[in-house]
Amino acid sequence: MRKPARPAKVTLNDVARLAGVDRSVVSRVINDDPNLSVRPETRTRVQEIIDKLDYRPNAAARSLRTARAYMYGLFIPDFANPVYAEIIKGAEQAAAQLGFGLMTASSNGVRLGLRHYLDLLGQGRVDGLLFAGEQSGHDMEQLRTSKVPWVLVNRRAEGSHRYVILDDERGSQLAVDHLVALGHRRIGHLAGPEGADTARRRRGGYSSAMAAAGLAVEPGHIAHADYTPAGGAAAMDELLSAPRPPTAVFVANVASAVGALHAAHARGLSVPRDISVIAIHDMALAGHLVPSLTTVRMPLEELGRRALHLLAQRGPEETITEVVTDPVTVVVRESTGPPR
Repeated sequence: MRKPARPAKVTLNDVARLAGVDRSVVSRVINDDPNLSVRPETRTRVQEIIDKLDYRPNAAARSLRTARAYMYGLFIPDFANPVYAEIIKGAEQAAAQLGFGLMTASSNGVRLGLRHYLDLLGQGRVDGLLFAGEQSGHDMEQLRTSKVPWVLVNRRAEGSHRYVILDDERGSQLAVDHLVALGHRRIGHLAGPEGADTARRRRGGYSSAMAAAGLAVEPGHIAHADYTPAGGAAAMDELLSAPRPPTAVFVANVASAVGALHAAHARGLSVPRDISVIAIHDMALAGHLVPSLTTVRMPLEELGRRALHLLAQRGPEETITEVVTDPVTVVVRESTGPPR
């Protein structure tokens, strides 16, 4: 028996005809409908023909039929910050599992900005939005009144009841505990931007860990910076200019830590002989710095994945207040050691 020729443009009807089933069965197999009642061999046959013909559903037709865009949006502050790469990776994986696309945008450079995303939200061009950046009061009000689901990612805003965050307090405590275990007592904190939710949580974890260890925060041992190498370098200079400089510094962000290492080197200091440095978040570059950077690895990929799934599962009025807690681990490298 001759093998049926593959149609030039495969349609849902082609798959249904070759499988000997109704087109609705094919559609429900594609969408993994749990309520579809067919024999296992029928489902297998349909899937084999889909794979053999390399059938792809018509996205435009599906959108018209369901009044959905099958697209989620993810807004981040800066594509240059390596932390967001892991969040994007997790969100993309989750979207793909659901048969959706993911469009990313940033307020930095010439990329699509937040205002454009809010316009897309109002036009129904995306089915939901993830926001990983800080929002203004006006932006938050637009989100709250929107009919489309949205979730803040690792950020909380005043009055917000829809967010997925990391356990930053625990990560900060592990960082301080690591330095205390090495014998450090004068531990400074290169904190994040004043007013940023992540910065508040990481500073809170630092303060709690210092108190638990019976250590006082000395004058000049906390400096704030944005999450950039330049900001980290400036803040590290400030810490090193304290009346009694710290022997170790906990940095609130890995990008800031790159600048902190540079600032220490510019002053002729050896890391970790003269000062130890540990940072929240890990990235591949951390292992290739000189010295390689000790970090606290946070579940950023799982954060993106979980946020996207909750965005898809919950309606715009439902409360989402989730903390992604595991795994959080200290990755010990060369930048931390005992004090002199």
